[in-house]
Amino acid sequence: MDFGIPSHPAPSDPPEEGFAATAGEPLADGVPVAGEEAVIEAFKTVFDPEIPVNIYDLGLIYKIDIDEKGGVKVEMSLTAPGCPVAGELPQWVADAAVKVDGIGEAEVTLVWEPTWGPELMSEDAKLALGIMDD
Repeated sequence: MDFGIPSHPAPSDPPEEGFAATAGEPLADGVPVAGEEAVIEAFKTVFDPEIPVNIYDLGLIYKIDIDEKGGVKVEMSLTAPGCPVAGELPQWVADAAVKVDGIGEAEVTLVWEPTWGPELMSEDAKLALGIMDD
């Protein structure tokens, strides 16, 4: 079944599970820590260049943990290990997170389990890509 998502060539050297990107500096004492919604909005500004839907609505963000000091740890996946920007996308996500007021350091870890599938996309993403639910 064609889900309207570009297929990627077989990867020559996909990033390993656990590949991580980091950004930012610790927050100064007394700076209010951002909430998860603000971080999600930042993630909605990051796009895979081949798919006209943001990475959050694509369902690529699996976990967001914000600590009491404004550090955020994210687990994300990709639509395919051979994604041409596989080595760059986690850094783009980390960079987006630290642009949020109240986020200091960000660590984005790439995971391959569970395997990403179109069922993880938001309804808006499915609509944008013309994917109908069965």
